[in-house]
Amino acid sequence: MPTSHPSSIDSIPQLGTFVRQLAAALLVLLLLTTLYGCGASTLAAVDDGSGGSPSGANGSLGGRRPFPADNAWNADVSQDPVDPNSQQLIASCGNRGLHADFGTVWNGAPNGIPYVLVHGDQAKVPVTFDYADESDPGPYPIPANAPIEGGASSSGDRHVLVVDVDNWKLYELFAAYPKSGGGWTAGSGAVFDLASNASRPSGWTSADAAGLPIFPGLTRYDEAVERGVIDHALRFTCPRTRRAYVDPARHYASNDTSSALPPMGMRVRLKASFDTTSFAPEVRVILRSMMKYGMLLADNGSAWYVSGAPDSRWSDDNLSQLSRVPSTAFEVVRLGTVHR
Repeated sequence: MPTSHPSSIDSIPQLGTFVRQLAAALLVLLLLTTLYGCGASTLAAVDDGSGGSPSGANGSLGGRRPFPADNAWNADVSQDPVDPNSQQLIASCGNRGLHADFGTVWNGAPNGIPYVLVHGDQAKVPVTFDYADESDPGPYPIPANAPIEGGASSSGDRHVLVVDVDNWKLYELFAAYPKSGGGWTAGSGAVFDLASNASRPSGWTSADAAGLPIFPGLTRYDEAVERGVIDHALRFTCPRTRRAYVDPARHYASNDTSSALPPMGMRVRLKASFDTTSFAPEVRVILRSMMKYGMLLADNGSAWYVSGAPDSRWSDDNLSQLSRVPSTAFEVVRLGTVHR
């Protein structure tokens, strides 16, 4: 028979376990409050894949899909008819395998077209455009440290993509350069309401040659790997295009009128008969998307280059498996009205 009362709650097993679990939970809550309550950034608190602190660069949308379900980017075209000129159009883009134009690092810079997620309170800055007559005027909510395609010293396309996750708007720049006194200069720029199917005026460019938004067509790590589903069309390029475009594109970037060349906005689809079983899991996700939603031709560029966002967690070895997918495994979805 005990001669004294217990001196600690640990002597009562059930109560001691409960209190320890409660204390641990309170400690985690305190740490999170301290982390996000002090010096909070206007960037969305998402993982950028670098293993460091949360930031808005190349972050996850958590399954949220740009544009309404009936938007062209989100259309299931797996049962749509094949264009009668499919074989010639496919050949005109080049006879080769796919190439992942994204991954970890290339030539010392993140490989791919980066983007940044911001909140509605992100400060807007002025932007001046070389092609102001076909650009949406600023200001744009671009953070001072927004990632630039190819890096700060790039001489390439230098796209800057910003997604306002609160107001659900997309801001995109081509040939973007920050100004020392604040603001940016760019070749062209476009703003898209991600809750709307509204498109740009006919004949207008965007930050992309086809007058399309870039961000919705990117292959992203948060979808291909984390979710295991890509539920939209992807973006790709061909070396030569026609002086024409088809919906949903709004602009052409060629003087060649040959009907053998693909118009901007052309959608290709991976044939349902293509065997994907030997590919890495994330590559199979990409290929399934190409079968269901296809890819939209958005710019002049290297043959069969598939666009995506950089992420240090990609496996470049796995992505290189896309080269095993030949261009002959694709077919052109019926074009519809060709605008010249």
